[in-house]
Amino acid sequence: MKTEDIALFHRIVETGSLVEAADILNLPKSTLSRRLQALEDELNVKLFHRQSRAMTLTASGSHFYDKTTPMLATLEQTLSELSGQEAQVAGHLRILIFPIPEILHITHAIFEFMDLNPELTVEIIVSSEPKDMIRNNIDLAFMLEDAFNENEMVARHIIDETVHFFASPEYLEKAGKPLTPEELPAHNSILFRYPNGRIFNEVPFGKEKTLSVTGNLCVNSLGTCLEATLMGRGISMMPLPIAQEYVENGKLVMLFEDVEPYEGKCFLVYPSRRFISLASQRFIDHMMLALETCIQNGACDRQAKTKGAIKPLI
Repeated sequence: MKTEDIALFHRIVETGSLVEAADILNLPKSTLSRRLQALEDELNVKLFHRQSRAMTLTASGSHFYDKTTPMLATLEQTLSELSGQEAQVAGHLRILIFPIPEILHITHAIFEFMDLNPELTVEIIVSSEPKDMIRNNIDLAFMLEDAFNENEMVARHIIDETVHFFASPEYLEKAGKPLTPEELPAHNSILFRYPNGRIFNEVPFGKEKTLSVTGNLCVNSLGTCLEATLMGRGISMMPLPIAQEYVENGKLVMLFEDVEPYEGKCFLVYPSRRFISLASQRFIDHMMLALETCIQNGACDRQAKTKGAIKPLI
């Protein structure tokens, strides 16, 4: 029995469709179907109820999935221990990146990892849209702290980002400049919707206060948020690197400069219900070192910190 076929079986389970699994894995549907049939023949059990649009697990299939998940995780860990840190990794990684200011530094570090492991193939997905990491076969994701379900992920804290309030001179001339936190809820705020569906309308003010804000525009892209702020649509809350250039040239005004800014957190996450592959383990180690070096050398062009401990957010 090939462990690769068991891994393919897991992908079919997680997508719920032979067609979707074949698309994600970049394999012909006929190849995936043949290998699944071979696995069922070898086990002498039926793993799926095959339907026209979906595949659901049989009782035997569900039992096999539950039992093989920790087995695959143990196997990957064993291979990691036996191969040593110098061995190259192969396979394919699908990586989701929320469009954060450090996206270029993250992608450069991904390219470095690929150069170190030429047998590895990588797919980078940049999106602020909700995506089920299991169903979409996403191995790892770089996401903001409120953008994922904490009960379903293991997360590694990698970046702290200072977040400030901004508005255009045109908006402030029309609506007035808020000078105290009590004035902010009366203004039109540009709201932000995270990939998990949550609207960011309870915003932190400084380190200890939270304010409820409202607005007539909601976006799910930092780029769109910036453009709306520049066009005077309202007050926004954004990471400083996004707005720094426009503050310096006078197109945006930073509000409440005397208030200690809130620090948003970015995490490198992966699904807690899925075994983590050797490639993913090595990738996490590489990214932590690369981003830490980037920050220490000042290449990331911001004040930030990296955290070393891995922790489940439960």
